Formats: sequence, C-alpha cells, structure tokens
Amino acid sequence: MSRYRNFGLFLTLAAAWGTAFVAISAGLEYFPPVLFAAFRYDIAGLVMLAYAAVTVDDWYPRTRGEWAVAAVGASLLIAAYHVFLFMGQLNTTAAAAAILVSLSPILTTGFSRVLLPSDALSWAGIVGVVFGLFGVAIIVQPDPSNLFATDAVAKALVFCAATAFALGSVLTRRIEATLPIETMEAWSMLGGAILMHLVSLGLREPIDPAAWTDPQAIGALAYLSLIASALGFLLYFDLLERLGAVEINMVSYVAPIFTAVVGWLYLDQVVDATTVAGFGLIALGFVLVKRQAIRDEFSHVWSLAARSRE
Repeated sequence: MSRYRNFGLFLTLAAAWGTAFVAISAGLEYFPPVLFAAFRYDIAGLVMLAYAAVTVDDWYPRTRGEWAVAAVGASLLIAAYHVFLFMGQLNTTAAAAAILVSLSPILTTGFSRVLLPSDALSWAGIVGVVFGLFGVAIIVQPDPSNLFATDAVAKALVFCAATAFALGSVLTRRIEATLPIETMEAWSMLGGAILMHLVSLGLREPIDPAAWTDPQAIGALAYLSLIASALGFLLYFDLLERLGAVEINMVSYVAPIFTAVVGWLYLDQVVDATTVAGFGLIALGFVLVKRQAIRDEFSHVWSLAARSRE
C-alpha cells in the first residue's frame, strides 16, 4: 500500500509542478512577470511560514549560518530563478520552459563537482552534462546571424533560471546550518518575494487593475501560490524522506509531460519535434550523471520486492 501511496503522491507532485508552467503562461496575460512572481511568493511564503511555525521547533533562523542559508535560498532558489523563468516564459511555451528547467539536476551535479571537490565527476558524468547542454542547444536553436532573436533570448533566460536554481542548491549544502527544510523554504520564499518586489520597482512594471477582477488571472495566481508552491513543496518534503533525492529528482522528467498535455489542451501550445529531441538528450544526460545512484536505487527496490515475495 505504501508503494502505491508514494507513486500517487509522486504523480500528484509532477502534475502540480508541471501544470505550474501553464499557469505561469496564463497569468502572464494579465500580470507583469517579476511582480507576478513576487505576488506568488508573498502568499506561498506566508503559508509555508505558518506551516513551519506549527510543525517544527525552529521556525525562524537563529544563527549566522542559518540566516546565510535562507539568504542564498531567497536570492538564488526563489528570486533569481523566478525572475529569469517568468521573464523567459513571456516569449516561449510552457513545455519548452519545463523541459529547460529539467536540466537543473544535471547542472546541480556539475556545480557540486566544482564547488565540492570531494565529489569527482567521472567521464560518463561529464558526457552526461554535455548531452544535457546539447539538449538545451537543440531546444533553443540559436541562429548565429541573429543571436538576440526573441525566442532564443526567452529560452536563454529560462536556462539562466535553471542555472540559478542549481547553483543555489549547491551553495546551501556548503553552508553549515541545521535549519529545518520547512523553515528554510518559508524564509527563502518571503525573502525572495521582497527581492522580486524590489526588482519589479526598478523595472517600473505596470499592472492593470482589471487583473484583480479577472477569474483567470486570480485563478493562475492562486494555483501557483497554494497548489504548485505551498502544497507542492509539502509533497516534496514528504517524498524526499520516503524516496530519497535520486527518485524525487525524477519528478523533473515527468512534470514536462503534464506541462505539454495541459499546455496543448488549455493554451493550444504545440510541442515540436526539436523540443522533444532536446528533452530526450537532457533525460539521457541525467541518467549518465546519476547512473550509479540510479543503479543503487533500483537494486534497493528489487531487493525489497524480492523480500516481499518471500
């Protein structure tokens, strides 16, 4: 029963995070990108802080290291990631954005090998990183004669989002702190929201007051804040304990399927063959980078299955 529960929660998380890209595209019809992202985490951050206050003892950072972790999370995992992502999605499809973001686990491994010298990257791992980057190149399709084409710039911004998230993930591991992950997420969300409001003010983003009365605009904001962010991260915490980091990373490669299907049904966004090919290379790169961990995980699952049959 536990196995079916985990599988159901995994699919729920993949659906929540995959359809979030569709909700972003829908909401960008009404809200300016950075302010939209800031509003999302105003709400999600308060929900997560309330959850942390109820469920953990240390619901706010106390030491310098804990504040440093929250600051890295706010600046890279929340603010930089979402500024690049939301601005990129102004001019690219939800599916392409989801697939480019799925490069994050590969980039995370690459950064960890550079910043954490104890983690040596094998030749197969290096090939995996190269495959992932080739997948990005296929999706972006840069034209040497027009490198600043709107679509190419948009996809490059999404790639920057994946890079910021990967770098932030590694830097938070380097800082010595025992902050509960729920607390770290809550304060990162709130700090990231503040940073994005400042960026939005600097960009002088206008907002149409009519957005606050449009059901689609409010629905997109509510979905991103409560379902994709608050509920999504709670599911992530639960599954991380049950499945481990390797299996939970696979959600990055299931989520784009939900993005593609819902984006086609709701926004009439069609996924072209080059995007699918790029996704295949990124997924192959992930398998090469994580091959040993995946092998160990499958061996563990098969061992448990064999015991259950005895």
